[in-house]
Amino acid sequence: MRIQQTTFQRFFRIETFGGSILLLFAIAALVLANSPLAKTYEELWQIPLTIRIVDHSFSLTLHQWINDALMAVFFLLVGLEIKRELLVGELASAKEAALPIACAIGGMIVPAAIYWIFNRTGFGARGWGIPMATDIAFALGALALIAPRAPIGAKVFLTALAIVDDMGAVIVIALFYSSAIAWGALGSAAVLLLVLIGFNAIGVRHLWPYLLIGVVFWYFVHESGIHATVAGVVLAFTIPTHTRVNATQFSRQARALLHQFDRTETGDFLVLTSKGQQETLFALEYASEGATAPSLRLEHALHNFSAFVVMPLFAFANAGVTIAGPGEHASIALGVLAGLIIGKPLGITAAAFGAVKSGIARLPSGIGWRSLLGYACLSGIGFTMSLFIAMLAFDKSVPVDAAKLGILAGSLLAGVIATIILKTIGRGKI
Repeated sequence: MRIQQTTFQRFFRIETFGGSILLLFAIAALVLANSPLAKTYEELWQIPLTIRIVDHSFSLTLHQWINDALMAVFFLLVGLEIKRELLVGELASAKEAALPIACAIGGMIVPAAIYWIFNRTGFGARGWGIPMATDIAFALGALALIAPRAPIGAKVFLTALAIVDDMGAVIVIALFYSSAIAWGALGSAAVLLLVLIGFNAIGVRHLWPYLLIGVVFWYFVHESGIHATVAGVVLAFTIPTHTRVNATQFSRQARALLHQFDRTETGDFLVLTSKGQQETLFALEYASEGATAPSLRLEHALHNFSAFVVMPLFAFANAGVTIAGPGEHASIALGVLAGLIIGKPLGITAAAFGAVKSGIARLPSGIGWRSLLGYACLSGIGFTMSLFIAMLAFDKSVPVDAAKLGILAGSLLAGVIATIILKTIGRGKI
């Protein structure tokens, strides 16, 4: 009999496999951007797509639909993951949350500071947020390849670190990479947010009202000048986390229904269950739905779509860069590169050392200081979120390409360095 996967095991499996798909699409983008089809590849993303409702039309390029709309779905999932971790996960306990929070803060501040050293003035200074990010799919995928027997504590730590990192990235995007505010649109978004909060307060558990209002909420956030992906995170925090029935009630109902199922006349298992069994199964499904929080149902529903559709499309649309010297914008590429391969491990390890030695945190079981350094290097794989921030920071192709070169080179080198460290650690603490 197959043992049911835990939520984290399912999450880790999807993120690991999703990282492999993401890599393939990123490679495809690089190949196309450096082939005779490069012009076609660039022109593809500028195709306008328009939605018309009565007399109103809303038009974005294909590239914008991916970066602003599809990525809002990704950020909705990020928000749901953050909310779950804060309520019942690794960030729910102050003692458990202290280490990933400290490491994430160190892993954001130091890379940004190192980038600033290379780009203290001029156009490149806007890119300080690029090396702050960690790509959770690539990082977990690399960990699965490099150290398949890594302790569960290592996987949970890296996941929690990346989630806190995502929280920081969302705040940075909202505060520093949004346009001038259109207050009318922002006011409309605020009214819709109050409606969503009201749904939660009066006990609306069906997801469709939240998602339908959420689409309109996304539109007004987009029109307000705040980056539209922030709407995904905000929407996530309005989705209910409470269940209709508690664990004791569900257990009692489930046992009664399973007993009823066993007593019902058996149908042909190769075709259909009997009518009585079908009714019992539907009742069990309803009971199970009542014992599952809407936020968790939505998170599970979005995982595959995000990992296998949204992220690969984002990589395919954004990873294409002509492999050439960064030229006059070399400082941007070097700042990103140094931030990812030096700033990330330095900031995370130093923050962890300070947190542990001060007594506010402890290392997870099975993790030593050398292995922590290896995991810190893995967090230097900034790919997706770094690319996203780069597209927001620079509106001209040349500095964006320089940033992309730094991201690709830095992420690759971070993975190589992490491999060397983790592979050379003995059979003691992984």
